[in-house]
Amino acid sequence: MAAALALGRQGQGRTAPNPPVGAVLVREGPDGPVVVGLGRTGDGGRPHAERIALHEARGDARGATLYVTLEPCSHFGRTPPCADAMVAAGVARAVVATLDPNPVVAGRGTRKLEAAGIFVTLDIGRAEAERDLAGHIRRMTEGRPHVRLKLAVSADGAIGRRGEGQIAVSGPASRIRAHILRAESDAIAVGVGTLLADDPALTCRLPGMAALSPTRVVLDTAARTPLSSRLLDDCLEVPVLVLVGEGADPDRCAALVEAGAEVIPVALGPDRRIDLREALAQLSGRGITTVLVEGGAELADSLLAAGLVDEVHLVEAPVVLGGALVVPFGGRGMEALAPAFDVLQVERLGEDRWTHLWRRACSQA
Repeated sequence: MAAALALGRQGQGRTAPNPPVGAVLVREGPDGPVVVGLGRTGDGGRPHAERIALHEARGDARGATLYVTLEPCSHFGRTPPCADAMVAAGVARAVVATLDPNPVVAGRGTRKLEAAGIFVTLDIGRAEAERDLAGHIRRMTEGRPHVRLKLAVSADGAIGRRGEGQIAVSGPASRIRAHILRAESDAIAVGVGTLLADDPALTCRLPGMAALSPTRVVLDTAARTPLSSRLLDDCLEVPVLVLVGEGADPDRCAALVEAGAEVIPVALGPDRRIDLREALAQLSGRGITTVLVEGGAELADSLLAAGLVDEVHLVEAPVVLGGALVVPFGGRGMEALAPAFDVLQVERLGEDRWTHLWRRACSQA
């Protein structure tokens, strides 16, 4: 199962709208267990991991055990059900990390396997699988993507200085990790304030990984996104979604569409800004399962206040910025996150400390 989980992770950010599943097919050989098939969900969501592993194994699948990180599908979509393929191949046993909350599956896959005489074992590696598949699970159960918040803060608790544009806070090792995190997400989102201040490209700029750049999303109530923005330079290669408030200037919206962006009207909340839940629902409806939020402080605070942040990557750097600081979390840093989040991992990246946190189940909104 550990191998299946590792395979599945290779598809993170690449398989939407389907989940990044991993599968390992094992059978007994004369000298012990032998791996006869490996698979992960293909880019774009097809083929499914189980089918790739079965195809690789061919006749060796008969009598074998399939380890898979998510319950095999039981319904006809663009391809026949994976459960049917496992039955036809003669698989003897299925070890499944977690059931699929998709209402068209939801236990039907394992029941179909058991009805065909395949022995099913559940919940092996479940906690790890549910973290890896959080985007799919949240989209199925809550109608929104899984939200990752990544912020780099200085020793004086800031992500930048007002009026000075983009400032490097974290070190080179952390910036490399941040670009990997982009590649592992379906979309990356910023507020229009960050766009106006920093003019970021929001692409993955590690060597050889440009094609893994996520869809760029701007939350822009009044459609203030400049037509000169860097992210509009290549929006035909890497899509740009501009979420605007209902009633935003139609001429500005039309100009953004002409520049190549997709403009999505979103209802306004009581504060006359874009309703964040509705914005996430719009992204979910477009098949986006994971969103990485990189800026800025106002958007981070609003998402946290609404209980819409599921995962945090907090980079604490030793640099002191000083001046007119842009400060998230009211300047409280980890203290603001502790009541609702558990620390999964803390590591040193150069001189930075990278902390990975996950929202406790009892704290979900």
